[in-house]
Amino acid sequence: MDGKWQIGSLLGIPLYIDPSWFFILGLVTLVNSQEITQLNLVEDLWLAWIAGLILALFLFISVLLHELGHSLVALTQGINVNSITLFLFGGVAAMEKESDNPTEAFWVASAGPLVSLGLSILLFTVSYSLRSSNNSDTIGRLLVYMTEDTARINLVLGIFNLIPGLPLDGGQVLKAIVWKIKGDRFTGVRWAAASGQLIGWLGISFGLLIILLTGSLSGLWIVFIGWFVRRNAENYKNITELQESLLSITASEIMEREFRVVNTHLNLLQFAQNYLLSELHDHMVYFASSEGRYRGLIVVEDLQNIERSQWDTVTLWDVVRPLNTIPSVGEKTPLVTVIEKLEAIHERSLSVLSPAGAVAGIIDRGDIVKAIATHHQLPIPETEIKRIKDEGTYPSYLQLPAIAKTLEDLTKAKIENKQQL
Repeated sequence: MDGKWQIGSLLGIPLYIDPSWFFILGLVTLVNSQEITQLNLVEDLWLAWIAGLILALFLFISVLLHELGHSLVALTQGINVNSITLFLFGGVAAMEKESDNPTEAFWVASAGPLVSLGLSILLFTVSYSLRSSNNSDTIGRLLVYMTEDTARINLVLGIFNLIPGLPLDGGQVLKAIVWKIKGDRFTGVRWAAASGQLIGWLGISFGLLIILLTGSLSGLWIVFIGWFVRRNAENYKNITELQESLLSITASEIMEREFRVVNTHLNLLQFAQNYLLSELHDHMVYFASSEGRYRGLIVVEDLQNIERSQWDTVTLWDVVRPLNTIPSVGEKTPLVTVIEKLEAIHERSLSVLSPAGAVAGIIDRGDIVKAIATHHQLPIPETEIKRIKDEGTYPSYLQLPAIAKTLEDLTKAKIENKQQL
């Protein structure tokens, strides 16, 4: 949904519409206008179209209020809501992070369906009052129909979203319940994602069965919804598996030894002539050593601060950065922490130190992507890995910093909750 347009904001939350929203708006308007005409609620065709459009807008207002329900509960938990977007299959509230514990996650997930069911009860009550007032004119009949129709829409919206499978709200509720029982968020996601995939396949099968038995394309929409649910449930499963691997893979498993160890006693001119001018690798990492010990990291940019006329007298001892002052991680550091630390220093690579304080290896973004590709059997070619190493940027389809930050936030919240208990 990269081409979405902002249409305003509500309670400080930006509101967007995706281009696919216009398709469903037109389709719902057409269906509603035809039904209004068939029921003889109005005599003029143009009035039927206007009423159909209003009903379509009521649908999306209902979806907006549904998403706003999620958002308001999230805000009470200190979670920022980045946006609410309306699109082909309804709406989505993009939140900064997940809830810190299963109880809070349960209430965020439940809020949307509760809003929809509450609106349904309210609108059915209004509809009953309108019928009781014996409004038999055109506008009166139309108001009763539109109120009842919107009430039914909210009833369906609330009940449908309570189906226990991701990405539906019911799947989020199921995730929170399993999370609470098992004490593990990942287990909750796996259960809810598996349920969502099953529900998606059932929807696809049911829609195709309707098409085959009736010869009508009315089941095609059910097929689309089933496909949407199945695909997003699979995405949840894949992201969860990725998050688990970020916690299980350690720095020692992915580090490389693509660095040079040079003598600390070399002067800068010797270092430049022997290494910098002959090195084929533009981004080679250099460590200085003497008497069999690592002394620190040589940052090539530091040499530019020294006059060239002094390069034959200044040695690497004078510019080396001691190991205890450089950004580094231990060999047992989980990959999620490696990613976060690498982003924090805005460098191409990170040093890995052994328990004895020696240099065990280095890690760059290419090494991280390569390890993930190997672990999850992703078809990422070596040429792509090389590009990532050279450019020092992750590919757009693998937003590792954002995933790592979410995982770190959840881990910290879990520790804080245990301490409070």
